[in-house]
Amino acid sequence: MHVAGRIEDYALIGDMQTAALVCRDGMVDWLCLPRFDSPAVFAGLLGTEEHGFWRMGPAHTEGTRPQPADRRRYRGDSLVLESEWDTPAGTVRVIDFMPPRDGAPQLVRIVEGVSGSVPVRSELRMRFSYGWVVPWVHKVDGRTVAVAGPDSVWLDTSAETYGEELTTYSDFTVSPGERVAFTISWQPSHHQPPALAEPEASLEATEDFWRDWVEHCTYHGPYRDAVVRSLITLKALTYAPTGGIVAAPTTSLPEDLGGSRNWDYRFTWLRDAAITLSSLLRTGYREEARAWREWLLRAVAGDPENLQIMYGIAGERELGENELNWLPGYENSQPVRVGNGAAGQLQLDVYGEVIEALHLAHMTGLARNDYASLLQLKLIRWVEKHWDEPDEGIWEVRGPRRHFVHSKVMTWVAVDRTIKLIEAGDVDGPLERWKELRDTIHRDVCEKGYDAERNTFTQSYGSQELDASLLLIPQMGFLPPDDKRVIGTIEAIQRELATEDGFILRYPTSADEAGVDGLEGEEGAFLACSFWMADDLAMIGRVEEARKLFERLLALRNDLGLLAEEWDPHNQRQVGNFPQAFSHVPLIDTALRLTASGAYGGG
Repeated sequence: MHVAGRIEDYALIGDMQTAALVCRDGMVDWLCLPRFDSPAVFAGLLGTEEHGFWRMGPAHTEGTRPQPADRRRYRGDSLVLESEWDTPAGTVRVIDFMPPRDGAPQLVRIVEGVSGSVPVRSELRMRFSYGWVVPWVHKVDGRTVAVAGPDSVWLDTSAETYGEELTTYSDFTVSPGERVAFTISWQPSHHQPPALAEPEASLEATEDFWRDWVEHCTYHGPYRDAVVRSLITLKALTYAPTGGIVAAPTTSLPEDLGGSRNWDYRFTWLRDAAITLSSLLRTGYREEARAWREWLLRAVAGDPENLQIMYGIAGERELGENELNWLPGYENSQPVRVGNGAAGQLQLDVYGEVIEALHLAHMTGLARNDYASLLQLKLIRWVEKHWDEPDEGIWEVRGPRRHFVHSKVMTWVAVDRTIKLIEAGDVDGPLERWKELRDTIHRDVCEKGYDAERNTFTQSYGSQELDASLLLIPQMGFLPPDDKRVIGTIEAIQRELATEDGFILRYPTSADEAGVDGLEGEEGAFLACSFWMADDLAMIGRVEEARKLFERLLALRNDLGLLAEEWDPHNQRQVGNFPQAFSHVPLIDTALRLTASGAYGGG
């Protein structure tokens, strides 16, 4: 019986429309078709092998667990994965990738003999609708097709296949230099069959695509390998047809193993997408910025007063949250959720992040878009009326609304960046009125969000709790890094929110429902917050301390350079959805800052 691997045991492959997770043992345990947010065809990650998987690797004795690969790596700077097994009979390699595409989505697996003569087995168990539906599997013109409702998945291979116990098998042997390819392609079931796969040509085209894309990277510092792998991951999380960027390609990977903090991240959060955009812009990727700006304008449409914090990858607004009660969840972490009820929350900070992204795009020379400037002015007029309201904040708490300090700081950012746009002569607006508004917000935060006795800003007005989002105060320019209140806040967060490893929690969580977020259970150290701490330490001159923290964070990546959302300090493992844009973005930002400061080691 296959049990899902640790979160860090997985590799990401994708085609910028959807993505698959491949475990060390050759098992594809997660794949949604045809889009990131479509129902999964392989949902074994959140259940058992009964919920769908595809294993490729050395044949193993029935009933025993497949062996993990002895080695794996991405081919250069690409999303082409190679896994190798050493067996008593010889060595075999499996090459996994998804070709970037305009047509039918494909997952290609090429088995290659390296040495000896190795028996290999493919086990393909397709289960549509997140493991709920068993498809009708049959042959059409020598091709195997699985059909259920609107979906069909076609298997193409030169190897012989056979069906047993609702699973498609293939058993064969490879010798040095021999290659046997398998491809699955998705197609609407009422359409004609997809074109026959050309796996070798697709492999070459996929490698060419990634090599050409990486060549545009303008960062050449000491942490280049980590930065490039993070950039590739962010690109893989971009939905190419629209420019929308998903927060992660998974749902319900738990923040608390065995707990209920399980959310669907296969949507475009304006915050996550905006900070992703900023990292891409600062490393040379302006086309992605242009595409995201176009996505934003379509998503917001003519209704900026009702801005949502997140949308579907094509700009959809209805993201209703449901629970899949037939799935036991990753390591029995229930419930498994699809959709996200936080879409209807008020999070004032989003206005600041969106306007900061638009401002950065403008400052880095992205061609002017008059509607983008008009949208910015409309958003500011909304902020002008609503900035002093309580909200759910950056962490999407499901407890009562509060006056979160970070939210107020980001409304200040929104106003500040718009003032800069007006002063540059790019748009017209009530400059003096908005300067007064900027001063009013600043004064309000400093008076109500600062605890003078402890010399620290607090999570919300009148609270005692701290919040790692306060680390963004100097990074956003709200106060200079050498301000005593900034330094006091950084040191307070180090004292009160750091784990024994020195990594940073988002905020104090409570074992009961009285906590600020209204949820039971606890969570791990939030990786983005730990990178923010490294940034702040560098900004206040503690660069050696910053470098050491950064390199400890780099050491948390899996062997392929990937990060989930959080680090569980008790179990010493990654937790949360994977891979997570909100972890890879600050990795890039901190690498850029440390490189600029000249404080770095081997990287």
